[in-house]
Amino acid sequence: MSTALRKKRFVLGRRHNGIRMTPAEFDAITDFDELYAYELINGVVIVHAYPSRFERDPNEELGHWLRNYHEQHPGHIDKTVFEEYIRVENGRRRADRVIWIGLGRGPDPETDIPTIAIEFVSRRRRDWLRDCVEKRGEYLALGIGEYWIIDRFRRTLTVYRKAPTGFDEQVVTEREIYQTALLPGFELSLGKLLKVCDDWKK
Repeated sequence: MSTALRKKRFVLGRRHNGIRMTPAEFDAITDFDELYAYELINGVVIVHAYPSRFERDPNEELGHWLRNYHEQHPGHIDKTVFEEYIRVENGRRRADRVIWIGLGRGPDPETDIPTIAIEFVSRRRRDWLRDCVEKRGEYLALGIGEYWIIDRFRRTLTVYRKAPTGFDEQVVTEREIYQTALLPGFELSLGKLLKVCDDWKK
């Protein structure tokens, strides 16, 4: 009878919240407990609750709008995906949606920085601080062109862009349409997007 021991498969899960890990170790993980979402922040694994339907549904709707735009305006969007890791210094942030623009090819997520990163704000204050403060600084320092924060509680879309003195901030209300020079002809109706969230309350 063989005495060799089979190496147990490593599956990243809730119990690993707070463990230290290098970016290379994090990138090498292939098995995750899919009930949770994961980030690597300053070398520490952070485990989050999986996004709620109030975040998933409008995210999917926004993806639908972007793909329709891509069909009608070929050559602008290279790719857009949801739940994508962004490689920041000493960590891996997880964005609700990213968009690559202007590459003229399929992006390499390991080397190509997204043009736009998008977050749907969660209810907890800790999540709000993460999305609205921490990620804003990291993403703009990385070279992301615009960072969109969609807040269903405040009924706003906040757009951040890097500026010589720090960052520019533009707040869009639910009665307004957002347009960006990065996507000529694309119109984001915040009211329509928030209605996708509101429908769940019924």
